[in-house]
Amino acid sequence: MPRIRGASIEEHHELVWADLAEAMRQLLRERDYDSINMGHIATRAGLARNTLYNYASDRTALVLALTRRVGQPTVDRVATIAARSTDPAAERMREIIETVLAAFQDQVLQLMFRPGSGLPFVDMPKGPDSPFHAIVVEVENVVRDGIEGGEFRDVGDVHLAVELLSGVMRAGAERIGRDPASYSPTVHATRDLILASLH
Repeated sequence: MPRIRGASIEEHHELVWADLAEAMRQLLRERDYDSINMGHIATRAGLARNTLYNYASDRTALVLALTRRVGQPTVDRVATIAARSTDPAAERMREIIETVLAAFQDQVLQLMFRPGSGLPFVDMPKGPDSPFHAIVVEVENVVRDGIEGGEFRDVGDVHLAVELLSGVMRAGAERIGRDPASYSPTVHATRDLILASLH
């Protein structure tokens, strides 16, 4: 039986997931995503390959599980920002944009928004099953607050407007993934573009 790390099985699993995320980050710095297989990930994480299959059935399932886990702190942070209903909607929107784009400096999360080269972008679920659906819902709430408070213009279909604005965020995340040095100007441009479209 494999050695259990941590004080409980749950803690052991959390430690293994942290190792898997770090293994994926290291591998992505060294090689193209298409050349990474489950064996590489298991070896880098210090796991037997058959043990890795207890966590995910294949590489795509593993990436989806990792993006959910790595992204959860960002989802929680966005929910906290959006809930500050006494703060101006524009201020909350700025902070949400900065928080989300900061998260996409992580190579694991970049896998969601880097199309091409066989990356699993096209395999990521949409709608409520998306790892970041909760962020979309919170952004919609902030936009509605801004419209009701007179800060934002009436954009009509809020869901559609936010869906379109998420394309701007995706483009920003892709750019940061391609060129990490572009982080600050990309955040600035993304923030300006989204807020200008809402005013």
